[in-house]
Amino acid sequence: MNLISTDMNRFSVLYMFKGQYHHIGATTHQEALSMLNNLSTNTKRVPVGIYDAKTELFEWEPSRQQNYNQADFEEQGKLATQIITIAQSLRRRDATWQPASTFRRPSFFA
Repeated sequence: MNLISTDMNRFSVLYMFKGQYHHIGATTHQEALSMLNNLSTNTKRVPVGIYDAKTELFEWEPSRQQNYNQADFEEQGKLATQIITIAQSLRRRDATWQPASTFRRPSFFA
């Protein structure tokens, strides 16, 4: 059973680490902004932006927002679709994740 409430973490702060996307859940937009700002000072993690699961919108990190604004309309749509799909996939993956202690050994007939 799902032990993580997605309502409690409406926002996901996306960042890149070692070439892969990761996210941190946040309850409020203010909390998400604070996390995004903290990631900006981390040399190993590259902030990407904030995904709002309720509205299904994405807010780019300021320097990425500038690049997004300069892209043509078609490219903006493509980028938005890609990043929202990534955010939703990360959230879905983590919502179904269960700690190792909850896994059971397969039965003899498995």
